[in-house]
Amino acid sequence: MIVNLSDQNSLVKKFLNELRDHKIQQDSMRFRTNMERLGKIFAYEVSKTFDYHDTEVETPLGVATSKKYNDTVILATILRAGLPLHNGLLSFFDDAGSAFISAYRKHHKGGSFDIKAGYITCPDLEGATLILSDPMIATGASMDVVLKSLQDYGEPKSIHIVTAIGSTEGVNYVRRRHPDAHIWVGAIDEELTAKAYIVPGLGDAGDLSFGAKIQE
Repeated sequence: MIVNLSDQNSLVKKFLNELRDHKIQQDSMRFRTNMERLGKIFAYEVSKTFDYHDTEVETPLGVATSKKYNDTVILATILRAGLPLHNGLLSFFDDAGSAFISAYRKHHKGGSFDIKAGYITCPDLEGATLILSDPMIATGASMDVVLKSLQDYGEPKSIHIVTAIGSTEGVNYVRRRHPDAHIWVGAIDEELTAKAYIVPGLGDAGDLSFGAKIQE
């Protein structure tokens, strides 16, 4: 399942427009805040797929009946760019466990590259609802590598992939490799360059959030 939130009119479009705007991007705090806002919206949308049970809460004047979700939620993100999106999700799923994975492009002569996963810390995923977030899905290779790496930590009940912007190629690649995963995307861009950059995209989400890094 692929859910593109840009297919409906909502605040998602406003926040995405600001994330893309190269003038507004000069304010890194605003960039992070807008990414966190998207995370909160994604959290609300994903929560609609959960299983719920009836519950009661005692108020100062009586007892109210309500619903509480059954799912054990684990939020995973790819360092460092995914942190603001992760924080937005975590502010709604405040009882969730967190997993962090470092993944990067290992470039080779001729312009090709591989995705390498390094540091991983992860709670038990067995029977949990896994929500994996990353601001961009370009080729989809990072998502594939990370999901494979997380298999060592248990089999989740369900997998949700959350991204602000994905390329058509990358989203379709992830869907083919992980057909049971739910993919939630803020917008899908058609073009992917030869160097695997999304166009129009928004640039390097990690640099825009936390400052430019030294290129190796």
